[in-house]
Amino acid sequence: MTPPVLRVRDLRKTFTLHLRDGLRLPVLQGVSFEVHGGECVALVGPSGQGKSTLMKCLHGSYGADGGEVLLSRDDGSTLDLASATPQQVIAVRRRELAYVSQFLRVVPRVPALDVVAERRVDADPAAASLDEAGHERALAAAREEAAALLERLQVPRGLWELPPATFSGGEQQRVNIARGFIQPARLLLLDEPTASLDAANRRVVIGLIEEAKHRGSAVVGIFHDEEVRDAVATRCISVRHEA
Repeated sequence: MTPPVLRVRDLRKTFTLHLRDGLRLPVLQGVSFEVHGGECVALVGPSGQGKSTLMKCLHGSYGADGGEVLLSRDDGSTLDLASATPQQVIAVRRRELAYVSQFLRVVPRVPALDVVAERRVDADPAAASLDEAGHERALAAAREEAAALLERLQVPRGLWELPPATFSGGEQQRVNIARGFIQPARLLLLDEPTASLDAANRRVVIGLIEEAKHRGSAVVGIFHDEEVRDAVATRCISVRHEA
């Protein structure tokens, strides 16, 4: 078996509640697991037990109090996301780490099509050295890929050139999903990706996840929708902490 894409070792995270006299709340205590390419691991457990906290630690959004989050990179190196610098985290997110959260966060006034396409352009190692004409060509090609994804996710064409801040929750989430999937990633993190979707679009997302697994992505997800979880997860990991 090939080495795992993700190795989590003895991960610990505690929150300090400053409004409650510095009360310390341990959320993750010695979490360890591995994920190989082609796997989808579902995080399960009651609400409030640390699943989303774990996802944010895997993404590098939360620092860890101890342990390791080891990502095997395209070039054969390994990066510990638990101790990486902000610059290292930003670099790995451009191409090798994708995260579909429950909420879309975008720059105001950017059209939905470009919200999706710009992630594809930014992932190109040569993007920084492109002149204006080269960037426009790269963006045009990325827009074609973005359009295909938005079409597949049934985002109305009339919305593609509009900023998604005005969209419905379900429409925003479909843009969010398209942005997360447009750039193939070694590690794909999914936090309730289908929470605000109808049955037809849930099936589309199931298809996208299966395609990512087939390409060799390692997938970690939170799926409260049991139908989706049963369709995509190769195994489940229970996350819970002691009160």
